Amino acid sequence: MSIDHPSFGRIADDRVILFDTTLRDGEQSPGFSMNLTEKLRMAEALAELGVDVIEAGFPVASQGDFDSVQEIARVVRGPVICGLARTGGRDDIARAAEAVRTAARPRIHNFISTSPLHMKYKLRMEPETVLELVTRGNVAARNHTDDVEWSAEDGSRTEPDFLCRCVEAAIVAGATTINIPDTVGYATPEDMAAIFTMLRERVPGADTVILSAHNHNDLGLAVANTIASLKAGVRQIECTINGIGERAGNAALEEIVMALRTRQDALPYSNNIKTPNLLRVSRMLATITGFDVQPNKAIVGRNAFAHESGIHQDGMLKNAATYEIMTPESVGWTKSSLILGKHSGRAAFRDKLAALGYGELGDNQLNDAFARFKSLADHKKTVYDEDIVALVDDEVRDHAHLRFVSLELYSGSKRPARAELELEIEGRRQSVSTSGNGPVDAAFNAIRELFPHEATLILYSVGAITEGSDAQARTTVRLEEHGKMVDGQGADADTVVSATRAYLHALNKLLVKRARHEPEAISA
Repeated sequence: MSIDHPSFGRIADDRVILFDTTLRDGEQSPGFSMNLTEKLRMAEALAELGVDVIEAGFPVASQGDFDSVQEIARVVRGPVICGLARTGGRDDIARAAEAVRTAARPRIHNFISTSPLHMKYKLRMEPETVLELVTRGNVAARNHTDDVEWSAEDGSRTEPDFLCRCVEAAIVAGATTINIPDTVGYATPEDMAAIFTMLRERVPGADTVILSAHNHNDLGLAVANTIASLKAGVRQIECTINGIGERAGNAALEEIVMALRTRQDALPYSNNIKTPNLLRVSRMLATITGFDVQPNKAIVGRNAFAHESGIHQDGMLKNAATYEIMTPESVGWTKSSLILGKHSGRAAFRDKLAALGYGELGDNQLNDAFARFKSLADHKKTVYDEDIVALVDDEVRDHAHLRFVSLELYSGSKRPARAELELEIEGRRQSVSTSGNGPVDAAFNAIRELFPHEATLILYSVGAITEGSDAQARTTVRLEEHGKMVDGQGADADTVVSATRAYLHALNKLLVKRARHEPEAISA
């Protein structure tokens, strides 16, 4: 049965709407905060990927969140642009409406807790008060836009009768999408299927709205719960790139989309995602947040299409389908790994960047990236795609406050290490020479000398991007300051330079956090 929707028109029964909440739920993860420039860049990539709805943020939480949602609504075209609001919040719905007002297709997503546990201890409200707020909030949202979504926070632990009453009230009040989140990742696939089957059977008007699922991954069941929800009548999936989100994260967009594409026999549903863009968007998010996906991550992990076992390799040589259920190219991987060399020119470099998904680099970013590529090619025997991605990612990160210029090191076994560091701080170059217990310590001491701060180093991790003793190092640095935690990444053929870049990336992110009021924790 098809459904008429104010933003999408008539929706066929096999159509699945992809609702991406990377910029809202995903950004709430510790250390994953993004500034306005980074959010806008991600939103444009999500639009190009083909997502149907972008949940751009929680406008009432802070001025920074409001500005981000407003700018995304103004600039990004294609997807519905959605702002989150508490159903019972004093200014939430008006603030969300103002933030998404300039969107071609705006949505207000309001929510309130409905489980006994949340109503008693979090809201301190009686069920009838919550039910009244459901009506009031959705009427208010509908006064601003025809596209209104309502969510029952902790819906999977809500008493069935009360959940049905709340959903019915939301529909009557004007909600056009009803979302039942497994907020704490407690449910099983059977649980989620039963909930949506119940709503379709018991709630008047349930067949006139889009039912939506938002599953968290605390038990590792988010994608499985989402697939079960689809089979039970859900037609909107709420998910994030790389599965980022509160605690153990959300259902991963790339895993759901490729499950639908690969298993059309069992999941005969359609969507608008351009799957060859998946890897590029995944890498972009990792670059912006400073968090790489684990090597064995489905679809976008570096081992997803790697085969080491002799038996597997033999099968792959005879027929790739023996051990690959999808092609690497279908999600954005490329079979060519050997790339440019030291004699390659700027035009070839630009073409390669476009093939790797960096077609929109500014002239300054391109020049800086090309200079680093030439330097790397002079020192490294073989330059791979991964090497180019790593060095370009360093250049496209936002370095508005602190920017690496140069580092000279003097170290050995007979005397303390010394670092001579030059940085650009708020556009002004400054340099210092300091010592330390090893070259990394000396470099970090130099950063603290040039830019005093109270952040504590709580993680320092180094890995090689490719194989060989001349491989680039990729370093992750985690800093903590007054309860705020950020991760930074850097890459360079020199391990200490890589570490210095990572430290500066983390500091830049920390400065963004200082400048904005952190959003209230929202776990819908």
